[in-house]
Amino acid sequence: MDYFTQQLINGLVLGSIYGLIAIGYTMVYGIVGMINFAHGDIFMIGGFIALITFLILISIGLTAIPVILLVVLLVSMAITALYGWTIERIAYRPLRHSFRLAPMLSAIGMSFVLTNYSQVAQGARVKPIPPFITGGYTLHESPDGFVIQLSNIQIMVVITTIVLLAIFTWLVSRTRLGRDMRACEQDQTMAALLGVNVDRTISMTFVIGAALAAVAGLMYLLYYGLVDFFMGFVAGIKAFTAAVLGGIGSLPGAMLGGLAIGLIETFWSAYFSVEYKDVAAFSILIVVLIFMPTGLLGRPEVEKV
Repeated sequence: MDYFTQQLINGLVLGSIYGLIAIGYTMVYGIVGMINFAHGDIFMIGGFIALITFLILISIGLTAIPVILLVVLLVSMAITALYGWTIERIAYRPLRHSFRLAPMLSAIGMSFVLTNYSQVAQGARVKPIPPFITGGYTLHESPDGFVIQLSNIQIMVVITTIVLLAIFTWLVSRTRLGRDMRACEQDQTMAALLGVNVDRTISMTFVIGAALAAVAGLMYLLYYGLVDFFMGFVAGIKAFTAAVLGGIGSLPGAMLGGLAIGLIETFWSAYFSVEYKDVAAFSILIVVLIFMPTGLLGRPEVEKV
């Protein structure tokens, strides 16, 4: 039971990171109706910006960890959001009224551009950092010596995810921007006739999604202690899977799917084989979609005539 509890903790932390990335996928799909395949690379960009900001702050002699974390969080969110806004303007907006596959092909191309740009700019080697947040708590020690550990970084990842999810839920349900986003999700033409600035709303959707991906990149960097130019592809595929599993277009579904993928991977790695953890996650996704084609919390689309 102690081993199970430890894996449960690890799975929830991993699932929280997946959930933060998956929200960006589901937001863009909900409003624009396209899969932003470059979103995983935005997550990678956020991790690199966090790493560079860490190094700059340390090089100028700043040593207060809370201040460093706050500055890194704000800088990485701001710059990564700028990446998201720029990508939407140059790669997606000109193709918004083109044939359906055009934005998807543009997204795949943008993913390759960002991956190779990071490889050229930062090199192909993994970039490690020393642990910034150390320490933790011993929850239980069994007679055979197994110890259930809850580290401070795990607490930070989960609390950050919960706080951001609460803020974003308030943003969507209580603010003017949220009402505009929901209006664009239902009918962009009608929303424009009612005075909603559709272009600005879609741009803000990409900005918010990129900012959340930056937070996920920072959490990944702090939790695993490394970044590399290829991590966006793997994490992006997992987060996209989480969004589909939860019901793409549903914000609670994205977080639920992220937690589910994180738990499946962790438990499969712990009890069976770490080499086949991805096979397990995708197999369960297929089974769920066979019996629930819209995902766990997705809504069936109504065909308008």
